Amino acid sequence: MARPNRILILDGHPNDQSFCRSIGEAYERGARSSGAEVRKCVLAHLNFSPNLTFGYQRRTELEPDLVNAQTDILWANHIVVIHPVWWSDMPALLKGFIDRVFLPGFAFKYREGSILWDKLLKGKTGHIVYTQDTPGWYYRFVLGCPSLMALKKGTLEFCGISPVRATAIGPIRQSSAEFRARWLQRIESLGRNRA
Repeated sequence: MARPNRILILDGHPNDQSFCRSIGEAYERGARSSGAEVRKCVLAHLNFSPNLTFGYQRRTELEPDLVNAQTDILWANHIVVIHPVWWSDMPALLKGFIDRVFLPGFAFKYREGSILWDKLLKGKTGHIVYTQDTPGWYYRFVLGCPSLMALKKGTLEFCGISPVRATAIGPIRQSSAEFRARWLQRIESLGRNRA
């Protein structure tokens, strides 16, 4: 019997009025309509410090909301990360969440006396949905997709989450209501097909 699809949506936009919130809701609607179990984590609603104060030299205790986030990550077999691209990167809130949550011993583990590591989140898949104002060609060919590479290669795949798909939406600034509505339909369909 196939394992039920358990989807975690991580919304990394700090503003509740953002288009990213609508994207998360559309994905959730689609996934639930096809029978998936869905949990959603809106980072702006969590109570935590985004600073890894001591780096990896000394443990910084996790706030209860981050303990719950780790539980949700372990529960999920598919993780969707939604965020805007600001200054060619993810918002500080999302970066701080990653620094605090995707820790050694939880998401990965370095091997003693080796440059290699164990990927502790194997068996999960991922999808990154990001919004941007930069034209897609400029973000890809001139800037080299920095936030996508950092999140996909440097975080999710580093920890064993694979494959990781990506969906870019933009430019958002001055986009029409019709443009956004079409994208929300596509995102809902992505959620439905993932379930």
